[in-house]
Amino acid sequence: MDLNVLSEPLQICCTTPMTGFYRDGFCKTGLQDHGTHSVCAIVTKEFLEYSASKGNDLMTPIPQWNFPGLNPGDKWCLCISRWLQAEKAGKAPYIVLEATHIKSLSYCSLELLNKYEFQNSNT
Repeated sequence: MDLNVLSEPLQICCTTPMTGFYRDGFCKTGLQDHGTHSVCAIVTKEFLEYSASKGNDLMTPIPQWNFPGLNPGDKWCLCISRWLQAEKAGKAPYIVLEATHIKSLSYCSLELLNKYEFQNSNT
């Protein structure tokens, strides 16, 4: 069983659009995932533009990969290295801790991730 950064069972990040390295909706990672797609982020326009400026355009659809392109507000499993790079640049999106894989803690502290925790106003 995969765990999240809270050491609880990993929750699904998103299925619309289908995300995750394994395209199963979870931010699971493994040996084949060299990018460590472990952070469940709620992308913003600012982050999407930043990512594109660094060579990873997540906004443009790629139909042959069944990728619809992301819009602000979409949830997506990000590479921890890209998220950390965006954080240092002041462009990091909020994250869903319950859906962020525990492997993320190999790269940064829970304290840092907590600063970006998405606060659902409905709870």
